[in-house]
Amino acid sequence: MAKIVSIVNQKGGVGKTTTSINLAASLGSLGKKVLLCDIDPQGNTTSGLGINKRSIKNSTYDLLIGRANARQIAVKTGCENVDLLPANINLAGAEITLVEMEKRESQLKRGLVSVMDYYDFIFIDCPPSLGIITLNALAASDTFLVPIQCEFYALEGLSQLMATVRTVKRMYNPRLDIEGVLLTMYDGRLNLTQQVVVEVKKHFPRKVYSTVIPRNVKLSEAPSYGQPVQYFDKNSKGAAAYNTLAEEFLRNNQNREA
Repeated sequence: MAKIVSIVNQKGGVGKTTTSINLAASLGSLGKKVLLCDIDPQGNTTSGLGINKRSIKNSTYDLLIGRANARQIAVKTGCENVDLLPANINLAGAEITLVEMEKRESQLKRGLVSVMDYYDFIFIDCPPSLGIITLNALAASDTFLVPIQCEFYALEGLSQLMATVRTVKRMYNPRLDIEGVLLTMYDGRLNLTQQVVVEVKKHFPRKVYSTVIPRNVKLSEAPSYGQPVQYFDKNSKGAAAYNTLAEEFLRNNQNREA
């Protein structure tokens, strides 16, 4: 039975998509079967894995409105053990369509039932907002992972995210828990970085990953080639960081299962 993890932060540019793609690729290389679910209308996870959004017949839009299930829209990627539920421009209209549907917050959960026994992990790359699409992700998930960039406004908006999580737990998904907080765009030479680390650990005691994701040119370049950084440049600092994160992620999950 797959564990479902939403990768969420309503702030844009914090590394949600980078983390979704590269953590999935690293886990896949470690022998875990992973499904990536792209529910961001920008579709960056889809294009970042080299899939042409315009050529997609069925997308996560069809999943959310109940027109197709996950088995029907899943596609193979060029990464070992990693499949994708792709997004295209149709997803931009999902919020409007979902408003009129009964049990609209449970559409994604229903759509994923058909693949739960096929994967070890399902990662949901959420849009940079706390609308109905993100609500669907949190209602479907076991846990959520929060990437936070090591910059001045890092914690801005996080109180709103945690308030949304509390609402989801109370109304739709009482088992929802935090998977971890990931520090991204890390530069240990900057005093500001150290200040952000202290503040984040204060807000999320014992939930911050030991692994940090550095600023790395290869991480920025890889999506334009439609590849995770591990495939684009396996010797880069970015690739090493996500491989280490995957190992820490698995250790944490083994400890919790034990």
